[in-house]
Amino acid sequence: MSGSLGAFLARLAPGAHVLDLGSGDGRHAAAMMEAGFEVTPLDGSSGLAAIAGRRLGKPVRVARFDEIEDVEAFDAVWAHASLLHVPRDAIVGILARIHRALRPGGRLFASFKSGGAEGRDTLDRYYNYPSRDELAAWAAASGPWSEVEIGETGGSGYDGKPTEWLFLQALRNE
Repeated sequence: MSGSLGAFLARLAPGAHVLDLGSGDGRHAAAMMEAGFEVTPLDGSSGLAAIAGRRLGKPVRVARFDEIEDVEAFDAVWAHASLLHVPRDAIVGILARIHRALRPGGRLFASFKSGGAEGRDTLDRYYNYPSRDELAAWAAASGPWSEVEIGETGGSGYDGKPTEWLFLQALRNE
């Protein structure tokens, strides 16, 4: 289990219901399930959802982020390296949908490649590349959050290039 995921889960009540937003191949959902959490995996790609479904032994919801209609359904949302592909003009609306999907007191974790201007990586994948201040402003505009934390760390992405990462954590207000 990655350090970020372990730290995130340590802040949740045992058995909490987590929406794994952009579950990809299901590796994080599998780790959460093994740790005793109820997990709803969701991905916009039917191909990745099929891969994750086989790994998890359960169906994976196929939906785009702008199709999330859940209301107070989850104790937490894990969005590791998924919301970073949302166009800048849509991110506040997506964060508002996540806010609505969380129960009062629910926790959000989302990671982004930082940069300050949208663009594409060497694999031609789109990223919104926020700055720390932009990410804070997006969160503030999307709903009443508390305990907003934005952490930073170095790392890399799928293209192998050095990358600065931003980690947003916040609680939906009661």
